Amino acid sequence: MSEFIHLHNHSHYSLLDGAATIDGLVQAAVDNKMPAVALTDHGVMFGIIEFYRRAKKAGIKPIIGCEMYIVVAGSRFDKEVNGKSVRQGQGRGIYTHLVLLAKNMVGYRNLIKLCSLAHLEGFYYKPRIDLELLQRHSEGLIALSACPNGVVAHHLVNGRPEGAIKEAAVFRDIFRGDFYLEIQNHGLEKEKPILTGMPGISRELNIPLVATNDIHYIKPEHAIAHNVLLMIPDASASNTTDYHDLRYKTDQLYFKSSDEMAAAFREFPEAIAATLEITEKIEQYSLEPAKPHMPAFPIPHDAGVQTHDEYLDKLAHEGISTRYPVITPENE
Repeated sequence: MSEFIHLHNHSHYSLLDGAATIDGLVQAAVDNKMPAVALTDHGVMFGIIEFYRRAKKAGIKPIIGCEMYIVVAGSRFDKEVNGKSVRQGQGRGIYTHLVLLAKNMVGYRNLIKLCSLAHLEGFYYKPRIDLELLQRHSEGLIALSACPNGVVAHHLVNGRPEGAIKEAAVFRDIFRGDFYLEIQNHGLEKEKPILTGMPGISRELNIPLVATNDIHYIKPEHAIAHNVLLMIPDASASNTTDYHDLRYKTDQLYFKSSDEMAAAFREFPEAIAATLEITEKIEQYSLEPAKPHMPAFPIPHDAGVQTHDEYLDKLAHEGISTRYPVITPENE
């Protein structure tokens, strides 16, 4: 039995950011003898069905999730920060990150709803949700506080421990026992205040820690190929055209073994154990429908027909004149 489960993972469906394929992610779980693995792509659930089916076929428990972009100080409808319009990359005023995992079918449906509304109502550079949406659709979801750009961690990175405590309390109250403070260790300087600050918040607010590796590719030697992927939309974003100069400043965003994760978090064994606790909370629910789910399409009362076939025929004949000025026998 594995002593660690990866809960924060990006596939190629995290467009131009993740370099791991679904097959690669599932096979890595098999190779490392991990009974489960999560998929948490950035703001989307494009890969979920493929992931679910591949994992089931491989005998791996699929944990379905998404790393959401969330507006905490404001509304998803806001397109400005402090009264000023913003440019892409100006960042934390626009959104922070939050990882959501579906615990059951209710959570899965809420995750779908959140992703849909993030695109339809909150899209501004990224598909964004806000606290109002999250409070409305939090049932059945487990939340992790995400990376250094996460809802709690970004306060610590920017020297605001009071803000981190305040934010953590908000999410603790929303998720009522299903909120975890995420810690990562990729050897980055910005992770140091998180690794020192999160344990204190955990003790003060009684919120458990959980260890993750922010997986963007499967093997460490894939770091260069991943960096090339990052440079496709805008090579100037990293101020270099040298693809060996890693934009994320680390080659540790790969699928690590249980032993590697235990070594990286030797001071936080409870954060390693929490990955198993979270996995046990995830119910076994099926995404394969027992029968086709077709939309209800009522026939208008004044249509003058009884069946859907008759109604389709009626609409086709009514619409033919809009397509053809002259109705020939061939058109008919």
